[in-house]
Amino acid sequence: MARDIARILGASEKQDGYLSGNGYLVTWAFGHLVGLAMPEAYGIQSFRRESLPIIPDSFQLTPRQVKAEKGYKADPGALKQLKVIKDVFDQSDKIIVATDAGREGELIFRYIYQYIGCNKPFVRLWISSLTDKSIREGLQNLKAGSLYDSLFLSAQARSEADYLIGINGTQALSVAAGQGIYSLGRVQSPTLAMICTRFLENKNFIPQKYWQLKLQSAKDDITFTALSADKYDAQQTAIDTLQRIKEAETVRVKSVERKEVNQEPSLLYDLTSLQKEANTKLNFSADKTLSIAQKLYEGKLISYPRTGSRYISQDVFEEIPERLVNLEQYARFAGYAAGMKGKALNSRSVNDGKVTDHHALIVTENLPGKMEADEQAIYELIAGRMLEAFSEKCVKDVTNVTLECAGSLFTVKGSVTKSAGWRAVFGEKEDGEDNATLPVMQDGNSLSLSGIELLEKQTKPKPLHTESSLLSSMETAGKELENAELKASMKDTGIGTPATRAAIIETLFSRQYIIREKKNLVPTEKGLAVYNIIRDKKIADVEMTGMWENTLAKIESGEMTPDTFRKGIEVYARQITAELLDVQLSFASGGNCVCPKCKTGRILFYPKVAKCSNVDCSVTIFRNKSEKQLTDKQITELVTTGKTGLIKGFKSKNGKVFDASLAFDGQFNVTFVFPERKESPKNKMEIVIFATESFIIDKFIIEFCG
Repeated sequence: MARDIARILGASEKQDGYLSGNGYLVTWAFGHLVGLAMPEAYGIQSFRRESLPIIPDSFQLTPRQVKAEKGYKADPGALKQLKVIKDVFDQSDKIIVATDAGREGELIFRYIYQYIGCNKPFVRLWISSLTDKSIREGLQNLKAGSLYDSLFLSAQARSEADYLIGINGTQALSVAAGQGIYSLGRVQSPTLAMICTRFLENKNFIPQKYWQLKLQSAKDDITFTALSADKYDAQQTAIDTLQRIKEAETVRVKSVERKEVNQEPSLLYDLTSLQKEANTKLNFSADKTLSIAQKLYEGKLISYPRTGSRYISQDVFEEIPERLVNLEQYARFAGYAAGMKGKALNSRSVNDGKVTDHHALIVTENLPGKMEADEQAIYELIAGRMLEAFSEKCVKDVTNVTLECAGSLFTVKGSVTKSAGWRAVFGEKEDGEDNATLPVMQDGNSLSLSGIELLEKQTKPKPLHTESSLLSSMETAGKELENAELKASMKDTGIGTPATRAAIIETLFSRQYIIREKKNLVPTEKGLAVYNIIRDKKIADVEMTGMWENTLAKIESGEMTPDTFRKGIEVYARQITAELLDVQLSFASGGNCVCPKCKTGRILFYPKVAKCSNVDCSVTIFRNKSEKQLTDKQITELVTTGKTGLIKGFKSKNGKVFDASLAFDGQFNVTFVFPERKESPKNKMEIVIFATESFIIDKFIIEFCG
């Protein structure tokens, strides 16, 4: 973005962290360089019952943090770029803010502006696309920065509320659990609830049998089948009907309905719809799809991937014919793209009013060279969807026929494609087509009965969530809310954003709340345990997100003050903290092993570690020791006796296998204890060998001496 804007401004001189020239300095952020400080910055000890709830009087800002060996530290890259930004601001008379035209883009700038203590005046470049025309028009119509104060207040309120709920919910649940971190959050928790609810519905579903009749008939040498309109709950009723129909010789055409159906192409991809399609067709995770799309974007092959819009603006539409001509040089789409030349383009995906921070995903004017297979697959999804979106409608003749035989009704549907239109891009057939072609039939026609059979079927539960279906549920969350105002507030938002949904799903994996079984998302015991605690609480309810989005929209429009929202969130944070601290549970297994160091805590067993339940005690036993996974029995022996028996199969750093016992040292660190060497025989033989062929000698010594 900075390069594109700098080129328009004539700032072509590359400096360290910024571009300069023609009276302009152009610098950039990369994501949130500044965020809200963690509890330790306020002198509060984390994960202590007495510290909760954590509600700062006023929030402090800090550079982006990264995980360190002990706790967190400032990201060196963020610190470096913040210094660059401060130096650039200090040299400037006025700032032009060109971050994303939306809530998070405004927050990124304002937090940086506040953190470095800047007081220079600023104006806003508010554009929805990065075409040269759009940038030039935006620079000629810069907006006063104060016009976006309410947008910032809304973003700040969202940021602080997420902090209060996430920090307190996570720490309260973790303290109640006794050890370990069990994260909760405004989006994470309802997402986990969606997965667990679907899993339990599926697991507890009791299938019900039913029966249908399948009739076969023919006309003009075209054979077809039709299903009974009725579904029979009682098998005997279905058998009686079958017998009655068998005695009939003819089938009467009761009604024929023919109509031409025009199928519009799908809209262009936003990130979520791309992730759903890639999961369904390519079995890619949402995170993998985003990572590949980001790589294609950085390679200047596609537009900005983290978009929530499926539309483009009119000025971008004017560039589409050139992009389509470009695709004539891409082997897979060359023929189809050439066939679009001179045709009027479908404008269904063109709507200035529905373009959000960024327009829909499209390919750029740059043709790709050699790509990795996964990159090529994502590029072709985006390029193919672009061709589809601007193509003609698919036109079909659809026929619905109702038949009658011995008083029972049967239905059949057929369709004939008159013009494939956009469906010709990938040549895919529509799901659910019963018969591609039916014979010509008229009302009252009498047909011969060729056969009839009884089909035994059973009801099926909703399938387990895949990443594709979960993304859909996150995107449309709230559609079942009864409150019309809340439902409307979530209509175009759902929970999470296109940019964060993949990260939310990956967080559930990293927290060991869910696992993948083939394509399905399945909760772990830990995930179900968390769900059982939070399922009746607002933190797991999409209604809370709806209330937040509704209130944040009012702050943005000036109808509500942030202070009113903040007070409500503080009340809720105290409520959820108290509820969770009262929960009596432990997610860890383990008996009544008393900690050998503090003598007050007990050892809790986790998948990767065993730790003392006393937060002030440092006893920690990692299960993986020199590539050997310790069992509960071995850890219990170490804790209760101070030493294990001989454990075989440890592996040193240079790959050599060895056997040893484990024991605590004076500071209760786990150390190796090697078995004593046996005395050599009295008549021992000492061998001294001089040679140059070291491999042969090593082999000899090993074989001879053991």
